[in-house]
Amino acid sequence: MYHIQTLNKISPYGLEKFDRSKYICGDDVQNPDAVLVRSASMHDMQLGDNLKAIARAGAGVNNIPIDRCSQQGIVVFNTPGANANAVKELVMCGLLMSARKVYPAMDWVQTIKGEGDAVPKLVEKGKAQFSGPELSGKKLGVIGLGAIGILVANFARHFGMQVYGYDPYMSVETAWKVSRDIKHAISLQEIYENCDFITLHVPLTPETKEMINSESIKMMKHGVRILNFARGELVSTKDIKDAIDEKQVRCYVTDFPSDELLGHPGVLAIPHLGASTPESEDNCAKMAAEELIDYLENGNITNSVNLPNVIINRNCKTRVTVIHKNIPQMITAIAGVFGDCGVNIENLTNKSKKEYAYTVVDTNGDASEDAISKLKAIDGVIRVNIYR
Repeated sequence: MYHIQTLNKISPYGLEKFDRSKYICGDDVQNPDAVLVRSASMHDMQLGDNLKAIARAGAGVNNIPIDRCSQQGIVVFNTPGANANAVKELVMCGLLMSARKVYPAMDWVQTIKGEGDAVPKLVEKGKAQFSGPELSGKKLGVIGLGAIGILVANFARHFGMQVYGYDPYMSVETAWKVSRDIKHAISLQEIYENCDFITLHVPLTPETKEMINSESIKMMKHGVRILNFARGELVSTKDIKDAIDEKQVRCYVTDFPSDELLGHPGVLAIPHLGASTPESEDNCAKMAAEELIDYLENGNITNSVNLPNVIINRNCKTRVTVIHKNIPQMITAIAGVFGDCGVNIENLTNKSKKEYAYTVVDTNGDASEDAISKLKAIDGVIRVNIYR
C-alpha cells in the first residue's frame, strides 16, 4: 500500500484518482510515501526517509523546501497550466478594470445612497470622472508565454487588441499554441516602448525579481497600465508607486496586495484570486494526483521543479530509477553495477536538470539486493527506487 498524506483540503476530484485498493490517503497518515499539498508551509516539517515525492496542487512551490528535497532525493511536482484558464479570465477582468475605472466608479456610486429620486441625475453628473479608453485598437504586451500567457495573448485578440508577446525560452510545442496574429517581440524594450498595457506571466527568479523598476518604467509609454498576476516581487513597490504619482503609470493591477500598495491611488489590488475557482482547484488536484501515481507506480516524472521530466512506457520486468548528482561517469558507474551482477539492460535513459540527474534502467532480469546496495554506494547517488 502507498501512503499519501494531505496537508490541506484537497478536491475530491483529485483524491478519487487514488485506487483505494492501493492507496491510503488522509491528513493523519504517518510516514508517507508522498505528500499532496496546496498552501501549507513545509519548510519546518521533517521529511521522513520514506518520503519519495511531494505534489503541489498549484504552480508556485515557495511553501516547499526545494533544496532540502533535492538533497534527499524527493521529487517535487507542481501543476502548471491547471489553473491557467482561471487566471486568464481574471487578467481579462483586470484589463477592463484598469481602462474603464470600474472599481472606483462602483465605490463612488455607493456614496449617493439615500439621495432618492436624485440618484439618476447624480449618476449622470458624476460619471464623467470615470471615463476610460476602450481596449480595441490598443497594444498589449504579454511578457512570458507559458500556459497562462498564451491564453491571455490569444484571448486579447478578441477584444480587438494588438498583442505583442515576449518569451525567449518558448519551446516549439508552446509556439504551436500561439496565434499567428501575435507579434513576436525580440526584446523587453520593444514591449516597453510600444504597449499601452503590459501583463506579466513569468516565474520569480533572481533575474526577474523587480524586473519592473524605475529603469524599465522609464522606457514605457506615458500612461501605461501594468498588470501583475504572476508574483508580487516581479514589481518594485517603491518604483511603481513613484511612477503612478508621476503619472508615468496610469494604473497598476496586482493580485498580490501589500500594506504599502493598499490605498494608494492608481493601484487596483485583488486578494490573490487568480486561481480561486472550483474548476481550478479540481484541475490542480487531479493533475497532482496523476503525477504522484505515475511516479510511485512507474517512476515517471512529469512537471517536476527539481528533477527532469522522464516519461517512459514500462515493458520490462523490473525498473530501477536512480536520482543522483549531475556529475561525470555516473552512467558508466550505474551500468557497470548491472553488468557486474549479470543483469542485461534492456533500456537506459538519463536526463539532467541543473545539478541533479535521473537515470531509468529497465531490465527483464531482477535487481538483486546486492545490485541495489552497490548502486546506493556509488559516490553521487542520492536515491534508488525499484519498480517490479
